[in-house]
Amino acid sequence: MSKRRATREAVVKVQLVERIPVNLEEEVRRSSRHVLAPKRFQHSPSAETPKKKTRIKTQDDKHTQKKTLDLKEEAAESSDVEYTSNGHGGLSPYELERLENIRQNQAFLSSISLFQATEELKELTRPKASQRGLMRSQAAAKETLPARKSLRLQNKEAEILTLPPEPTGMLSHKESTSLKKSAGPLPMNPLNMEEGSKLPSQLLDLCSEDSTEEKKVELDVKEYSSALKNMRITEDRVAKVVKDRIFSAAFHPCTSSLLMAAGDKWGKVGLWKLSGDWGDDGVLLFEPHTRPVGCMAFSRAHATHLLSLSYDGSLRCMDVEKAVFDDVYDIDDGLKSFDFMSHDCSTLVVGNWYGEVAIVDRRTPGNSHESLHSLDPKVVRCVSVHPLQKQYFAVAESRVVNIYDSRCLKKTNSQAVSQLHGHSLSISSAYFSPCTGNRVLTSCMDNHIRIYDTSAMTTKSPLLTKIRHDMQTGRWLSKLSAVWDPKREDCFVVGSMSKPRKVQVFHESGRPQHSFMDDENLNTVLSVTAFHPTRNALLGGNSSGRLHVFSD
Repeated sequence: MSKRRATREAVVKVQLVERIPVNLEEEVRRSSRHVLAPKRFQHSPSAETPKKKTRIKTQDDKHTQKKTLDLKEEAAESSDVEYTSNGHGGLSPYELERLENIRQNQAFLSSISLFQATEELKELTRPKASQRGLMRSQAAAKETLPARKSLRLQNKEAEILTLPPEPTGMLSHKESTSLKKSAGPLPMNPLNMEEGSKLPSQLLDLCSEDSTEEKKVELDVKEYSSALKNMRITEDRVAKVVKDRIFSAAFHPCTSSLLMAAGDKWGKVGLWKLSGDWGDDGVLLFEPHTRPVGCMAFSRAHATHLLSLSYDGSLRCMDVEKAVFDDVYDIDDGLKSFDFMSHDCSTLVVGNWYGEVAIVDRRTPGNSHESLHSLDPKVVRCVSVHPLQKQYFAVAESRVVNIYDSRCLKKTNSQAVSQLHGHSLSISSAYFSPCTGNRVLTSCMDNHIRIYDTSAMTTKSPLLTKIRHDMQTGRWLSKLSAVWDPKREDCFVVGSMSKPRKVQVFHESGRPQHSFMDDENLNTVLSVTAFHPTRNALLGGNSSGRLHVFSD
């Protein structure tokens, strides 16, 4: 038993010794998953390779091979692919044929100038702003400064800088805004003409024109709608009148030519005669204010007078005959709106941002008010005087329009004769109808235009019509305001935020009368709109200082 066990142990030891590899580094145990298949080389006798059938090359084969090589060379020249010495380079004959087709197609398109025609078509279809009116100021040439060098790289010590003293407090309102023009009359010196240039004599002749000869023609609704459709806009009826966003605009009542005025964001006032030959394409630019010109109107009694009101607290009268801007009314800041309270336009009602209205008499020496009345604790956004009964004026306050009697005003807590309720947000404007004053048109930020019946002047004037209209212009556009056509009692105009851009005219019943549109000459929102008092003409101002005119 002991012999047999010893023999068995000896056999096991021998088998173990035979299994131990000579070099352990050469023997690596691998999983069957990662074991690579044995490589077969073409010269290996064990590799079973299919036998290729030999073929005799013909003349056509040689020609095809030569053409393929030529295509490969052309493709190599026009691409970034590097071909190997054997000529394959990773491209198949199909890919080479595709490259040749692309090259031929591009050559054909270039021969018919298709790419150039496409670029020209893009330039033609792209809408461009009108270049008429004020010329663009040429940008000053940039001063060439020496290149900055690091002091550390120059082995120089850093300069010792001292910090500026800390501010003692916040800047006041007057210091943070532009300096206000000095009180008193200002000369009418056009900014876009040479210094010392006088006003064109034709301007005075045009402003002095008697416009009372032509009376308003009464048209029914169908005839009125037909007249609106005949009004067109052309390239020469668009011009840059002021440099910045338009806040207010008005037509001069003259009829022989169209003379317009516009006020912008930084206190500039522009006059534009359509097809004029003075200034820049008939445009004259002045600077009587320093902040937005929120309201302007030509005097109905003195055709040479244009009154303009600014947020900087100044109300001035442009007198073309004297060539000055007279100082009419002046406070620290915050004027918002005004209207004439007398037929001779000598008395005004002026509203400000502090909820007050002032009665101003231009015949009184100085630039102060006759009386000041506090109405709303927040703001007075618009004032409008009754066209016949001048003692009544409407005031757009926080969320209600109040109609007051100027004969019963108190310094505070004045009682309204009538109230117009129903507005859920702030009111942008409120205007009496131009002929009888039996209607009041309001524009509200709750996206509605409303028309009230004020013929009876009751405590609460009834609502007649409510029209939904998008009023959300954002901070970069002037607020939309619906305004009456001064030739009619029942129709008004308002800008639109919808696309394509348009200006809409509505009847007091809410029925649309017409939409002024033009793909080539109207591509912006016209926030400020106004009808001519006697002619079939409409103007619209946008945020770049341009006026667009539709006329027959």
